[in-house]
Amino acid sequence: MPTYVYCVVNPDGSDGEHFEVFQPMADVPLTAHPESGAPVRRVPVVSQVQFGSDGKRLSNSNLNRLGFTKYERAGDGIWEKKAGIGPPTIKRDDD
Repeated sequence: MPTYVYCVVNPDGSDGEHFEVFQPMADVPLTAHPESGAPVRRVPVVSQVQFGSDGKRLSNSNLNRLGFTKYERAGDGIWEKKAGIGPPTIKRDDD
C-alpha cells in the first residue's frame, strides 16, 4: 500500500502541517485531516525505487515481471531499454 503525503491548507491558503497516510491507490484523496478535520491537499512527491533487503535495486527480470519499463542512459540524449515494453531506444529530438 502506498504512502501519500498531505498538507493542511491554512486559512490564508499557505501550507501547514505535513503528514503521511497509508492508502490503497484506489481510494480517493483525503480532503480533510483525519483527526482535526482541517482542509488538506495531497502533496506531489517523487516516486522512489524500492531496494531489496540486500541493498540492491530490483533486477531487470523482476522489473519486467512486475510490468515496469527501465531505460538506462547510453549516450548523449540516447536511452536504451533494459526491461519492459516499449521502443528499444529513445533519442532526444534536437529540433
